Amino acid sequence: MADRPYKTDNPVVEIESTLGKIAVELYPQEAPDTVANFLKLVEKGYYNGVLFHRVIPGFMVQTGDPTGTGRGGPGWTILDEFHPKRRHNKAGMLSMANAGPDTGGSQFFITLGATPHLDDRHAVFGCVIEGQDIVVKIGGAPRDGSDRPKSPLKMEKVTLAQPLKK
Repeated sequence: MADRPYKTDNPVVEIESTLGKIAVELYPQEAPDTVANFLKLVEKGYYNGVLFHRVIPGFMVQTGDPTGTGRGGPGWTILDEFHPKRRHNKAGMLSMANAGPDTGGSQFFITLGATPHLDDRHAVFGCVIEGQDIVVKIGGAPRDGSDRPKSPLKMEKVTLAQPLKK
């Protein structure tokens, strides 16, 4: 694995944020359609320049809506993929945001702690493997009454750093 920058066979995406780099390992075995959808959006540059529009200290940071309102998406939805091995059991879990069953599209969140009440309601499709300190900083940013950061915090550039090992 000398040619692989991260010690995993799974795909890894790097999020260059306003506050620093976050690397997330994806789980294609447990959430194949969710991972494929996410990677398609990454490849298109969909997430570049998108705001973290909702941050709640100790809970999560949310992004993935190019309108920055929390209501936008790619124009399609995907089915939820729940797996007993992938739960919201710690900080750093990457999960699809939704407005109900099978309504995920592009918005996602990263947990800032265990959030088991989200299990089987939001599909976990990856986890932070580098830069959780950056996620915590984003989550602790000053915010307004709608949990929106007072200063714009963005995903400047989101790229596939390492593909799935075949």
